[in-house]
Amino acid sequence: MQYSLRLKFGHHRYGLKVLALGFCLIAMTGCANMSPTGQRALSGGAIGAAGGAVLGAVVGGNPAVGAAVGGAAGAATGALMH
Repeated sequence: MQYSLRLKFGHHRYGLKVLALGFCLIAMTGCANMSPTGQRALSGGAIGAAGGAVLGAVVGGNPAVGAAVGGAAGAATGALMH
């Protein structure tokens, strides 16, 4: 069974644009009052996920698994750094 987000107004489909806009709004407002440790964990996780996805794709593995492992390792490292 396949589900898709399709919002149609007239002749235009806005599904992906609405999803991206919602993600951007959450990302901008969700990090406003974070502690420095939380900010380091978030940035470490983002950097780790990006690096893991690239490494997973380069070595011929699964980029999603690389992103998950890299994100977890980066978030842990970022949270532990002072």
